Amino acid sequence: MGRGPMGGGMSGGKANDTRGALGKLISYCRDQLVPILVALVLAAIAAVFTIIGPNQLSRLTDYIYDGLTGGVSSEEMAEDIQAQIMSGEINILDYLPEGTDPEDIDLSSLDLTDTEDELTQAILSNITLSEEYQAAHADEGIDMDGVLSVALLLMGIYLASALCGFVQHFIMQTVTQRTAKRLRGDIDTKINRLPLKFFSGNAAGDVLSRMTNDVDMIGQAMSNSLSNLVTAVAQFVGCLIMMYYTNWIMASTTVLATLIGLVLMVVIMSHSQKYFTARQESLGTLNGYIEEMYSGHDVIRILNAEDEVKETFSSMNQAVKDANFRSQFLSGLMQPLMTFIGNLGYVAVCVVGAWQIINGNITFGVITAFLIYTRLFESPLRQISQAMTQVQSCAAASERVFDFLAEEEMEDESDKVQRIENVHGEVEFRHVKFAYPNAPEKEIIHDFSVKVQPGQKVAIVGPTGAGKTTMVNLLMRFFEPTGGSILIDGIPTTDIPRSNVHSQFGMVLQDTWLFEGTVRENLLYNTEGVTEEQMIEACKACGIHNFIRALPKGYDTVLTDNTSISAGQKQLMTIARAMIQNSPMLILDEATSSVDTKTEMLTQQAMDKLTDKRTSFVIAHRLSTIKNADIILVMRDGDIVEQGSHEELLKQNGFYAELYNSQFEQAS
Repeated sequence: MGRGPMGGGMSGGKANDTRGALGKLISYCRDQLVPILVALVLAAIAAVFTIIGPNQLSRLTDYIYDGLTGGVSSEEMAEDIQAQIMSGEINILDYLPEGTDPEDIDLSSLDLTDTEDELTQAILSNITLSEEYQAAHADEGIDMDGVLSVALLLMGIYLASALCGFVQHFIMQTVTQRTAKRLRGDIDTKINRLPLKFFSGNAAGDVLSRMTNDVDMIGQAMSNSLSNLVTAVAQFVGCLIMMYYTNWIMASTTVLATLIGLVLMVVIMSHSQKYFTARQESLGTLNGYIEEMYSGHDVIRILNAEDEVKETFSSMNQAVKDANFRSQFLSGLMQPLMTFIGNLGYVAVCVVGAWQIINGNITFGVITAFLIYTRLFESPLRQISQAMTQVQSCAAASERVFDFLAEEEMEDESDKVQRIENVHGEVEFRHVKFAYPNAPEKEIIHDFSVKVQPGQKVAIVGPTGAGKTTMVNLLMRFFEPTGGSILIDGIPTTDIPRSNVHSQFGMVLQDTWLFEGTVRENLLYNTEGVTEEQMIEACKACGIHNFIRALPKGYDTVLTDNTSISAGQKQLMTIARAMIQNSPMLILDEATSSVDTKTEMLTQQAMDKLTDKRTSFVIAHRLSTIKNADIILVMRDGDIVEQGSHEELLKQNGFYAELYNSQFEQAS
């Protein structure tokens, strides 16, 4: 079902729909909305506690500063000096600036507590007699009771913040893992509901990329970015409120410095979404190509196609690199940009804060709080930029996953209650026509009709492209006829659920399929009630019992990529598996193509025993293997041009005789 070396990906060229993809993800998680909302509320509460901290830290700083400096402040010193002037202890005339005429000043109305007045500032800067004030406060020291109470309050605040953060993180991790598990399960279920035409036109690696890379990307975004985004927004808004509540001048300075970064962040992120989508699509395409080329590595080596593969891989790898570079470069601009804006905010707060302290408008503790608020105010912008990067990646991944989940499925057959039991094996193709859905104008099966009696062995032969495998796919309902009908024991297959049709057939295909597990598990795959003797008897009939016993652990040997098993032995194991399954009807599609002549003779005997008293359909290119077929259907260009036994067809000296003789001549 591959695309070939020059194949394309599944979702290339699709328009980006970030809002729609995120909307589908939210709708998909609606059963988890309550715990998600609880987690987000806890994240917001944790942010609020974090914001309250600096305000209390400002009080703590003031307690310590006042204790170390004797509590000296411009406003309090001005009040004390004013009192000493009024009592006559200080003569204000001694502290007037040089060149000032006392007669020009109304000393009775002079208010030294008005620190905004230029004359007041000049007088206070000239006063050196502060010993009286300092002596009056020297015995106060640090208020340890106040320090302890604020410290305990801070400890409680930060502990509550940490507890809320832990609980919300636990909830989001639980929700994320449940959602990722559900998504993988839905993708797996979807795979089983998709028609065969989907797999004919799309790479397996791209589907696997959606189940792994894209689901992981969604999980990471839900686990980290969602709660971080809420925390950052709450912290941003809370810091803004607290800063303006504390001092509007310094708050405006901080906001102005960070506003530049916010605008630049919005502009950059608005242009980067397409690159995140391109990254996910190119990665899916590359994964599909790698999976395809790895599985066909031997063919590539034989055909000396390494250069072509390297060139194609290099092109796809370059596309992944370019998409990654563009998306990461743009998102990477956020970190240095936010760092610069944050540092600029620190400088602005220090300068404006120093000016405010000199004027006596704020205390030293306010500057301490604002330095922390500046960091807390700048940090959310950085978190928001990182979260938006993950959200964009999540949107691109969600779009790919939900596009896959929205693919057209096979017809729902839950209303079909009819079943076929105790099948006799009568099969009839009645005026069957077929054209592939992607090319409805090109009909490849034209008015095909044949009736097969129970227990007959039917061989279907013909050149490549004649429609042999298509007939089997129609019989198994992998595709539906575009005209006519197929009946089993007189019942149209379209009236029977697919699962019921599939259970009537055992299949041995040209492409062997063994999974990583023991030999026993491979032989008994999805088959119950089989005894050890029946399994061994089937393996003896196929001539692989001795080979299996020679393995390190016999039937309990685990088959891996490192287990030395030839292609022919794998083929014989699949034939033995079909014998163990014991279905009433069989389909053998080039089942002996991978075995040598000697093994083919043994396999042919096993197949004859396998097909005994069972309706069997055998697709074969080696015409020597179907000589004993009851009916040979000779197909060419979608039609049966001849039918009969081997001897009858040779006597007709027609197309079958031509095919048979050409193989005989090639063999000789």
